[in-house]
Amino acid sequence: MAKTKPEPIQTGESRAAVLEGIIGSYQDSYYNGEGEISDGEFDRLWDELKTLKPDSPILRRVGMDAVDGFPKARHLIPMGSQDKAANPEEFRAWAEKTAPSVMVVQYKLDGASMELQYEKGTLRRAITRGDGIIGDEITRNARRMGGVLEKLDIPFTGGIRGEVVMTHEVWREKYPDKANCRNAANGIMRRKDGVGCEDLTLIVYDAAAAGNDFLFKDELEKIDWLRDRGFSVTVTQKFTDVEEVIAYRAAVAENRKSLSVDIDGLVVKDHLTDMTDLRRTRPERQIAFKFDLETAVSILREVEWSESGATYTPIGIVDPVRLAGTTVQRANLNNPDMIRSMGLKIGSPVTMVKRGEIIPKIEGLAPGYVPSPEEQDIEFPTRCGSCGSILEDGGTRLFCPKPDCPKRLLHRLEKWISVLDIRELGEKLIRQLFDKNRVRYIPDLYTLTAEELAEYERMGELSAAKVIRHIRTPRELSLAAFIAGFDFEGVGELIMERVVSAGFDTLDKLKSASVEELAAVYGLGEITARTILEGLDETAAELEGVIAAGIITIAPPPEAAEQPLRFFSFCFTGELASMKRSEAEERVKALGGSAKSSVVKGLSFLVTNDPESGSGKNKKAHALGIPIIAEGEFLAILEDPAKVSSYSRNPAEAASPGTAPATEKSASGGKSPKKAPSSQGELF
Repeated sequence: MAKTKPEPIQTGESRAAVLEGIIGSYQDSYYNGEGEISDGEFDRLWDELKTLKPDSPILRRVGMDAVDGFPKARHLIPMGSQDKAANPEEFRAWAEKTAPSVMVVQYKLDGASMELQYEKGTLRRAITRGDGIIGDEITRNARRMGGVLEKLDIPFTGGIRGEVVMTHEVWREKYPDKANCRNAANGIMRRKDGVGCEDLTLIVYDAAAAGNDFLFKDELEKIDWLRDRGFSVTVTQKFTDVEEVIAYRAAVAENRKSLSVDIDGLVVKDHLTDMTDLRRTRPERQIAFKFDLETAVSILREVEWSESGATYTPIGIVDPVRLAGTTVQRANLNNPDMIRSMGLKIGSPVTMVKRGEIIPKIEGLAPGYVPSPEEQDIEFPTRCGSCGSILEDGGTRLFCPKPDCPKRLLHRLEKWISVLDIRELGEKLIRQLFDKNRVRYIPDLYTLTAEELAEYERMGELSAAKVIRHIRTPRELSLAAFIAGFDFEGVGELIMERVVSAGFDTLDKLKSASVEELAAVYGLGEITARTILEGLDETAAELEGVIAAGIITIAPPPEAAEQPLRFFSFCFTGELASMKRSEAEERVKALGGSAKSSVVKGLSFLVTNDPESGSGKNKKAHALGIPIIAEGEFLAILEDPAKVSSYSRNPAEAASPGTAPATEKSASGGKSPKKAPSSQGELF
């Protein structure tokens, strides 16, 4: 039964409190598919609350977007960003590293990503990509789009992923005022009234079943399954040869203007579906093989310096120029070294591209460049605009080195709040606390009281109590998340997970590590290692203060007895007969080991049923002296981890993180992998 629309009551704080309750109730009913009032009525309530109490937590809660009012929802599987190859050389490097026996190649549609969530075959939600974890729920709009199925022919529960696109024909007839099809589609799909969504089409390319990572044996079966359900699927082909993929890219790029929708490259995947890989922030078993970028030539007129935390990033201001469908006047210059290496000056003619056909970037001086006496040197800022300290030019970074620079401290606070996802502590409030010198360092947050917080603008007792309750909610963070929250330059949770996986799994181990030891961790290098150690030293008092507050604890590493493979790493190539590669990797991780996607120095074992093959992984393992074992030997290790020493060259050396074994032991046996066909084939 629908609720009665509330009569107007007094304005002010009491009215805001009532609105919070009403809106929260309507949000909950909407999520359950039982919307009780019209969108227009809901929007009026929303706008009234935003006017009375713009800092209301209800406007920021998961489930609503504080800007446009769209509900928020979580993806079933994170929509991670892909690695990209801009040219054949980069693609060959990826192929050598991952060594897929069969590659599935799909058109990379240039639209807006969306996930459809089904429950027992019925559409429940449609969610935009958002931040890759949480996006806007636009179910009402999605139901008006072509290609979105309300009901499936089977009781499937899970997610279907695709790209919302607009055809060139529709764009020319109805939306020529928009810069391109992508811009038009992005704007229309987020209209609160849904007008125009019937002009959009969803083309799908992926599916994931809830609670069943093994519904599809490979990517080709997945595409067939989607087509059988009635979805429009992206153009898909298969290849076994890297050079054939490169040739296919060139052919598609030449003919792409004749297609009905925009594409900006190809997506190349290992044909074996790997749900573990898809859950990563950046999947390793697939890559976006981009088309050559469109270029434009303009004149560099000015350089602005964007400030983020302690870092100053150069932005080039150029004469307006059309590039990839839009007019561009600002472009990234990345860092001081890039400006110097390109020899740029104010007044220089420059070549520009759009990275990902989204972000404008100056690539260098224009072809045929001739120096002019009218050009002027680019001036770098020398002092911090916040504290006045002399900036440090590190080449790849221009930054304020002062540890207690106000801008740097505020950015760290904001990062910590973001990592802990304390949505009630908004940017405006934390800035007020910072400006009043009440909260300057992270431990200061844990000394706040509801009484003092209630005195701040637009707070009140109820809101203040809620903020304090969320700040003081006990949390156990992984070591990776804990360190990421302290905002070391360029060091996020993903990098810290690599460090932890390499054996530096406690704060004490991390603090006692040397630059050389951390630099040896796969994917780090000396600069990042030094940044981590210098950051730990700089924030030592804050680290200790947070831990001493007793609210945030660092999750302990698993007991050594539960991690019999904790010092060993495994890489897999080719097909396994007894399980999928993703399952094998999970079995290794469950025993404390690590699974690598490529053969690197320090790897303990390469597992393959074809040790004599000429694959890139086999060749590299032989060159590095890494043991190559067959599936039977791998299964024996899983059954009895103590046997790992029988296949390792030197168990004593293997017990040190990042240390490569000393002598080679190869083994053969087990079934040979099934050979993939050598010819490509169009699936439709």
